[in-house]
Amino acid sequence: MKTIEITIPVEVYTPDDPMLSESDRSLIEEAKIAARDSYAPYSKFHVGAALRLEGDIVVRGSNQENAVYPVGCCAERTALYYAGATYPDKAVNTIAIAVWREADGLFLAQPASPCGVCRQHLVETEQRFKQPIRVILYGTECIYVINSAAALLPLTFTGEEL
Repeated sequence: MKTIEITIPVEVYTPDDPMLSESDRSLIEEAKIAARDSYAPYSKFHVGAALRLEGDIVVRGSNQENAVYPVGCCAERTALYYAGATYPDKAVNTIAIAVWREADGLFLAQPASPCGVCRQHLVETEQRFKQPIRVILYGTECIYVINSAAALLPLTFTGEEL
């Protein structure tokens, strides 16, 4: 038997870190707006996503819950679907994700990562446009930046296996 270890490089910033670009800061703000606009009456866990597409186009998405949980949609996929329907030929360069809790009215201190379904969708979007998508995960205490969505989903199912 052999064991392998898979690691993910993550850049960690504080919210006031001067090394975090203005472009990334503005995308985080868009994700925060989207989180506050989400529809989460059941979980009260409001997620917002903002995409920066090529051509510096920004689109937002938020989680949309339903009493029948599986028919709701995550913020990341809502944003990706909107971008795909509205700008089908524009590659996604960056996604920023922020989570706001209704219970205390605060954004999470530590970043929250996309669910597995959203990770798969991000990876397939990378494959579609043949370029990585930078992922920015916002927290009030720290911000994570990952240079490719594929890094969030090691041993990815790509469809080439079909």
